Amino acid sequence: MSDAQDKYADIIDLPHPVSATHPPMAMEQRAAQFSPFAALAGHTDAIKQAAQDAIEHGPDAPVDQSEFDYC
Repeated sequence: MSDAQDKYADIIDLPHPVSATHPPMAMEQRAAQFSPFAALAGHTDAIKQAAQDAIEHGPDAPVDQSEFDYC
């Protein structure tokens, strides 16, 4: 046996525990828990807008710096 198998030999064949107080989570809820999320709200839209501006006005067009003033 490998070290990992030796380490968990006492519990490896036990049945999966089922909570008596918490019902199992629906698959949809489990999937939502691990789905991608927008860490930066509006970031995707800003990238799309920047790309559209570059297409319309060229890559050297002036940039409105007020968009970057957060404080």
